[in-house]
Amino acid sequence: MKKRLIRLGAAAAAFGALVSMGGCASVITPVQPWEKGTLARPEMAFDGDKLENRFNEHIYDSREAASGGAGVGGGGCGCN
Repeated sequence: MKKRLIRLGAAAAAFGALVSMGGCASVITPVQPWEKGTLARPEMAFDGDKLENRFNEHIYDSREAASGGAGVGGGGCGCN
């Protein structure tokens, strides 16, 4: 009886996962031409404000005690 309940629970979980994944597939639609202007606005960029990014990199470099700590191989410890 216990194995049957476990099997039933596993089947229900698999069915729920399939239903939820099937619902996500229909949501994604291509970007329409009239929506591209909205996506091209500066606030929609991944990197955001360039001055703020330089400030954050400066803070990161200062905390890591290594110049060029953002994106450059190696660190302040000498282990390249």
